[in-house]
Amino acid sequence: MKKTTLTILVLVAAFIFSTVAQGADGVAVFKQKCIACHGANATGARDLTSPAVQKLTDAQLTDFIANGGPSKKPAHSFKAKGLSDDDVKAVVTYIRSIKK
Repeated sequence: MKKTTLTILVLVAAFIFSTVAQGADGVAVFKQKCIACHGANATGARDLTSPAVQKLTDAQLTDFIANGGPSKKPAHSFKAKGLSDDDVKAVVTYIRSIKK
């Protein structure tokens, strides 16, 4: 009985750790929050694959996504809309992966 309980606890702990270790999924967050304006290939309203966007620093991209950038654009204030820091970081990572 004790061995079975210990095995179950180890499996549950391993599952929780693996889920947390994976972090946020930038593609999933992008599809949920960004695709309506930026399009499925990220070349919509503002082409996220463009050199102008890709040359922005991670801090600048993070600010645009989380807080609306320097102009505090409400459509991009996703932190106020519930995105976590990990979600925002995952989207930045995804944007970096979709260069032209």
